Amino acid sequence: MKSPLPVPAISSRKLKTYLSRFSHTKILVLGDLILDQYIWGTVNRVSPEAPVPVVHVNSESYRMGGAANVYQNIATLGGQVELCGVIGDDLYGKQILNEVRNLSKPRSGIFVDKSRPTIKKTRVIAHNQQIVRYDVEQRDQVSTSIERKIIRHIGSRLPDLSCIVISDYAKGLISEEMMYHIQKQATIYGVLIIVDPKVEHMHYYAGVTAITPNYLEAKQGAGFLSTQNIPIQQIGSVLQEDLQCQAVIVTRGEEGMSIFEQNGCSWAIPAVARQVYDVTGAGDTVVSTLALALSAKASITDAAVLANQAAGIVVGMVGTATVTRPQLQQVFTHDIS
Repeated sequence: MKSPLPVPAISSRKLKTYLSRFSHTKILVLGDLILDQYIWGTVNRVSPEAPVPVVHVNSESYRMGGAANVYQNIATLGGQVELCGVIGDDLYGKQILNEVRNLSKPRSGIFVDKSRPTIKKTRVIAHNQQIVRYDVEQRDQVSTSIERKIIRHIGSRLPDLSCIVISDYAKGLISEEMMYHIQKQATIYGVLIIVDPKVEHMHYYAGVTAITPNYLEAKQGAGFLSTQNIPIQQIGSVLQEDLQCQAVIVTRGEEGMSIFEQNGCSWAIPAVARQVYDVTGAGDTVVSTLALALSAKASITDAAVLANQAAGIVVGMVGTATVTRPQLQQVFTHDIS
């Protein structure tokens, strides 16, 4: 049996230095734009029509999800960020555009597709517990014309960027052809590419700077069955050999993160969550913080420690949430080891 992965030792002073550089980073987020709707209520009885709870609705709220949540995370952490993706010609698409305008100067990277709805996920929550979720979406691949517009737009922005984040929810935006062109152009300008991948698209991301799959995605992406009990070291090694990224960073919930670098080094970072209320959007927080830290010239391990701390904060909140830079700064009152 292999020994456990070593834990990197990092000082809080060093990590605070990276935080201070966040405002100088320039990041473009590309991915599936989602509007998260929350219906908040209480349950006092079971329906006489079927064995389901009856939710008395108290309020409703909307938050940006998917790539839009990654964008919002980077903005609240102080990075310079812009968003690229597709919305429908509908009320929910306009809502996303309004949220974007409130956070940063709007650019032309959000394209309207009249043939598909804006993706919306509705969660019904009672007593801080999710009762049900229902989705409105169309998962067909976007048209060739929109794909070309996105490729051209990203090409025009690359000279000004430090990093591209790909937030892939497998909703029809990201394609192998798109990634080929983005990687080719990003290499010319030395722009980092950080990816939160989906299993079915894992092979699109060979050679990117870093990918951040969760444990199940990593296991399936490495070719193992979800029911198989495979050591994390084996999963990470297979993925790294297949994809040849600078780093494969596997998020593992209460077991923290495991890092597998292209140079053969492997690391474990323990989880830091004090109390877990909701893991919704935690992966978005990880990829956002990782992109900011790497853009601020952090090493892979230092960036992953920062991302792990941010995820520990966000899972203590209910619903899709974001972390602010002051919240993250408060974590580093003592040295981390």
